[in-house]
Amino acid sequence: MLYVIAGNAVVYLLSMMDRTNQLLGYLVFEPYLILHGQIWRLVTFIFIPTGSNIFLYALTLYFYYFIGSSLENQWGSGRFTIFYFSGILLNIIFGFVCYLCGIPSIFLIVLSSYYINMSLFFAFAAMWPEQRVLFMFFIPIKIKWLAYLDAALFIYDIATGFSIFPLNMEPLVAFLNFLLFCGHDLFSHIFYRRPHRSSTVINFKKAAKQASNNQSSKAYRHKCEVCGRTDADYPDLEFRYCSRCEGFHCFCQDHINNHVHFKE
Repeated sequence: MLYVIAGNAVVYLLSMMDRTNQLLGYLVFEPYLILHGQIWRLVTFIFIPTGSNIFLYALTLYFYYFIGSSLENQWGSGRFTIFYFSGILLNIIFGFVCYLCGIPSIFLIVLSSYYINMSLFFAFAAMWPEQRVLFMFFIPIKIKWLAYLDAALFIYDIATGFSIFPLNMEPLVAFLNFLLFCGHDLFSHIFYRRPHRSSTVINFKKAAKQASNNQSSKAYRHKCEVCGRTDADYPDLEFRYCSRCEGFHCFCQDHINNHVHFKE
């Protein structure tokens, strides 16, 4: 994720220094030019800046780095890399499908890493739905509510974001990538309010209580006052009664000479 963020930052800074506005034109996704040899566009389109305000864009990149590195630490670099490149590949396929459907190549330059990075956010929310973040820098809010808000924005973008079909389906492509990798976590959160417990997990309190009941149900003649062992559970263990204790108190061979004497 560090490479993705660094690439976005470098392209943003270079585009600010490019007074001719030609740099981004060489990096955007344009199927016609890709088919005519400019294959670097298959990758460089993910570095196209998606914001104009430098302060807000810096915060956006930091947030993307935070959620991306968290997922990378949780999944491992291998799975995270597959997830991100799967998002890129699905967007490339989507772009060429739109091109083959008659969408002019120039209209497809709007494809960027925005929805790919948003799929990262959905994955983060599915993994840690209860984590709180500061919305607008001072409002603590659970990450799952921000995910619901972004899902609503996805629906809004599909309905009104683009005027050309099927280009308006781009948010669904990113969501599909999210479902491929995190669908199980999402459905578990929706349908199981409590963490799902595997049938192989032992309820230790119940097992201990049952073991205690089983032990108490066994008939025994001698029981050590210190450790609680009985002749029913340990038939080879010797038990004796202490002559210095008042009353009848039984002890095993390990505690007959090592106990506090009872006084009535």
